[in-house]
Amino acid sequence: MGTVNARKRFRRLITALFVPPTPESVLLSVTTVALVAGGVLRLAGAPGLADLCWGLGTVAAVIPAIGWVLDALRHRRAGVDLIAVLALGGTLAVHEYLAGALIALMLASGRTLEAAAQRRASHDLRALLERAPRTARIRTATGVNQVPSSEVAVGDLLVVGAGEVVPVDGRVAEVPAALDESALTGEPLTVRRAPGEPVRSGVVNAGGAFELRATATEEDSTYAGIVRLARQAGAEAAPVVRLADRYAAWFLPLSLAVAGLAWLVSGSAVRAVAVLVVATPCPLLLAAPVAVVSGLSRASRLGVVVRDGGALENLGRARTLLLDKTGTLTRGRPRVLDVVAEPGRRSAEVLRLAASLDQYSPHVLAQAVVDAARERGLRLAEPSDVSEEPGRGASGTVAGQRMTIGKRDTDTQLPDWARSVENRALLDGAAVAWLSVDGTPFGAVLLRDPLRPDAPRTLRRLRASGIRRLVMLTGDRAAPAREVGAVLGLDDVRAALTPAGKVAAVRAEREHAVTVMVGDGVNDAPALAAADIGVAMGARGSTASSEAADIVLTTDRVDRLADAGAIAVRARRIAVQSALGGMALSLAAMAAAAFGLLPPAAGALLQEGIDVAVILNALRVLRDDRQGRPVLPPSTEALIRRFAAEHDDLQDVLDAVRDAADRLSDGAGPESLAAVREVHRLLTERLLPHEYAEEHELYPALAPTLGGPEATATMSRAHAEIERLARRVATHLTLAGPDGSLSAEQLDDLRACLYGLHTVLRLHFTQEEESYFSLAL
Repeated sequence: MGTVNARKRFRRLITALFVPPTPESVLLSVTTVALVAGGVLRLAGAPGLADLCWGLGTVAAVIPAIGWVLDALRHRRAGVDLIAVLALGGTLAVHEYLAGALIALMLASGRTLEAAAQRRASHDLRALLERAPRTARIRTATGVNQVPSSEVAVGDLLVVGAGEVVPVDGRVAEVPAALDESALTGEPLTVRRAPGEPVRSGVVNAGGAFELRATATEEDSTYAGIVRLARQAGAEAAPVVRLADRYAAWFLPLSLAVAGLAWLVSGSAVRAVAVLVVATPCPLLLAAPVAVVSGLSRASRLGVVVRDGGALENLGRARTLLLDKTGTLTRGRPRVLDVVAEPGRRSAEVLRLAASLDQYSPHVLAQAVVDAARERGLRLAEPSDVSEEPGRGASGTVAGQRMTIGKRDTDTQLPDWARSVENRALLDGAAVAWLSVDGTPFGAVLLRDPLRPDAPRTLRRLRASGIRRLVMLTGDRAAPAREVGAVLGLDDVRAALTPAGKVAAVRAEREHAVTVMVGDGVNDAPALAAADIGVAMGARGSTASSEAADIVLTTDRVDRLADAGAIAVRARRIAVQSALGGMALSLAAMAAAAFGLLPPAAGALLQEGIDVAVILNALRVLRDDRQGRPVLPPSTEALIRRFAAEHDDLQDVLDAVRDAADRLSDGAGPESLAAVREVHRLLTERLLPHEYAEEHELYPALAPTLGGPEATATMSRAHAEIERLARRVATHLTLAGPDGSLSAEQLDDLRACLYGLHTVLRLHFTQEEESYFSLAL
């Protein structure tokens, strides 16, 4: 391994030493040699030869400068290089050869800096292309064969070795995989994928060899789509660049007028040449392209592929943001919201039996039920005689009992507890999977597509960056859509839209402001194409939406859109700042030259300094400036992940609190009080230690990043309320009579206490997940 690494380092060294010369580097070498040789000859007492060297250097720059002017005119742009050509020609005409050589060096160094900036800024995009996998190893009956990755078919079993790039999308076959997904997500942490979990092409195997079952061909895989987009990404002329050309449209005649006026008033052609020397508009030519290309590079490092500079610049001017709901504002995958059991049963048993029956179903709701059971550590039974009716659910035998899970028969008479479940599902916008045993309702699992934890923070950051109107466009029902809109504080919600309806809504919004549309499904592709800027959630989104979009988020994180928006705003601001700042300095120098205070040679040196300053300022876009995303120490990120995992483990405690409160509604019998005592045990042994650890470990670790302990004060108050309610439950149990009975007043207060505790816990968990845990997603 060491020998291989040494060879790679040696090849990189050889490549770096023998980089093929570029036209810009050749021009820079020629003008530098001419300027230095002329200086040496002047010091040696040979002024004639010195002027000859400087003159040759000037001529060497005039030829490409004329080409740049003609190229600009062919593209119907203002020929701002015309000033440079006139300045070079003027120095030759008035025999100011030193000034001409300095201008030549200025132009050559400016072009070289621009080329270097573009190479540096586009490094990430080039790296993306260079690391595209070209071969794959397929396991067959005769062994493992290496083939071009284009020959991989769906269903092939691939072997991915340590350090290799996954060639196509697939699922882990048997052995768990450790993967580096930073090329797609921007996250440096290694991710473990269990057997059966999906893996996207382009990620790197950071562990031992594993087998992958292909689910897509190379052409249809994630990485191939990103490469197609990356090939289109580049520093194309953005509106801000055209804005610089518009500045040049009046800067050019102004420069000529000042030069002509200085010549007319003073009678000195040297003054006119000096004005033209300092008016050479390199700030306009270089500042905007360098800033935009740097912005593209910054975005690509964060897992945001932008097709061109125009899309990035438009994103910086956007004022309206339209978002699809499913997969964009929500996770796009249903999760278990609650589990309800018939009186006398336990919700954990309902979930265990439902998951046991659902574990072989490919339906997305069934998978959510199974995932919830496994997260809570429930041991699933092996079902038999399983059958599934599309659109209805599954049936089979579990533990000797015939069960069904899915939709209920509409003609079945429901007991009171089941009717309350249906009412709650309607209020919460949830789907219900009914578990029946021998034809009788046994329990119900409520499922809902939850909000992304990072969605509220992302929308706040987008508003802070200049977005004034946030609108949801969704094909979902109005009730759940309005609930999401209310939670997120959206300005408008439009539900039950067809793809054509989304397009109409996008076009209507475009009439009022620059509009961004974000989506991830095939049905979103027309709306993405209709918007000023289409943004596709490419990590799990469809190929159609990615192809129609101007920007693709290669990671399944909507907060990357806020990062891209911040980069776009900053790139545009720095581009305009650099162009206008350089022009202002040039105008001041032009005034000094017109009054004879700045000779041509000194003016050329001054303009060189202006150009370098402008380019360096534009390169500031490459610097990491994610003010909206606090940077957490690794130890704090580890704490966040620990407590986030504990939240998942504590969901059964929240269910138990709600279940005990429900049981008290039926009376304070022995079973109800036993449920309350079990809740007290869970609170004492599991929940309160978790809250204590958050208060004394997590919150102090977060305080420096969030601005001090006041940032977590509200959450600390919630901890105090949770502890107060838990003590109140304990007090009620202590006050119970010798026979375990409760007075009517106690029963009402205890029931209210449990319902209140359940509500506070749900709200508190949600706030922590949105405000704190989303920082380490």
